[in-house]
Amino acid sequence: MESQLGLIEKSFNVKYSDGVREALDELPDSFTITDPSISGHPIVYVSRGFLKVFGYSKNEVLGKNGRVFQGPKTNRRSVMAIREAIREERGIQISLLNYRKDGTPFWMLFNMCPVYSEKDGRVVHFLGIQVPILRRRNSLGGGIGRNGGVCYDGGNCRGYVYKCCRREVCSNSMMEMDRALSVDSVSGLDHTEVDVEGPCEASDQEKTKASVAVNNIMSVLANYSYLRHEVLGRNCRFLSGEDTERGTQFQIKQCIQNEQPCTVHILNYRKDGTSFWNFLHISPIRSASGKVAYFVGIQIEDTTEAREKQGLNPEMRHRSVVAAVKVAVRGWSMGASTS
Repeated sequence: MESQLGLIEKSFNVKYSDGVREALDELPDSFTITDPSISGHPIVYVSRGFLKVFGYSKNEVLGKNGRVFQGPKTNRRSVMAIREAIREERGIQISLLNYRKDGTPFWMLFNMCPVYSEKDGRVVHFLGIQVPILRRRNSLGGGIGRNGGVCYDGGNCRGYVYKCCRREVCSNSMMEMDRALSVDSVSGLDHTEVDVEGPCEASDQEKTKASVAVNNIMSVLANYSYLRHEVLGRNCRFLSGEDTERGTQFQIKQCIQNEQPCTVHILNYRKDGTSFWNFLHISPIRSASGKVAYFVGIQIEDTTEAREKQGLNPEMRHRSVVAAVKVAVRGWSMGASTS
């Protein structure tokens, strides 16, 4: 009988290509992916952002149900609303009081949506985004705050008033106030007392952040979802589309025929049909006799965010990858010749 961990690994890996996990790991958001087809509806993928916010390790989260992050003050109606959304296979966005590993509660905006199979349209996973709802502060200089909080003692509390997510704090001691305003550098959650009774509404900015995260993650799940057998044996032209420039395709063809390297800026298409600009470098890999044994193609998506993360320009990255491939092929060839 297949183990629970084996089912969890299989659930995620068989549905997506190897590049999906790498792409998801690069995203900064706090999110989980669960599988309703496995008993207990466990988490089959957890982001690094989630682990930072909640304070758990990956092994402590995979295989668990999201209920383990709830606590005594978590609103039961909110939990039932989430369960109903899962049963009806629809999305939901709701404020929820959850608990970190150390037991401290915090409010978050929970945005959940179903992930559908491209093959048959059934729900294969649920994506859950967690956006911490940060404390609200108004610099009012004392007196009664706009949200009902009261600041006494001649403004010694610096005029900060906390809204629904945090209890109003006021102290004669600057040290205590500085401590109250401190922010956890890891999780982004402050240490002021949480108003666990709620309700706590997310700001428009936090709602927007959740929506953007959903779009980014869904894009990764769709755009990187080519399986190995869908790519092997095919010509790379299948990545082109109606707006791909024919002159660029001809340039690539000529370089291959002349056994020469080339670098082009080409419009390619993902599996879901969305287009992206690709820095494509193609280089011949020669055998010991000098004959071309293979061509290696390196693709670097042209986005501002990608350029910032990469640090090196595309040309330098291309050269680095080609050099690594040459070493690998040379080692493989030598191993094959001596066996």
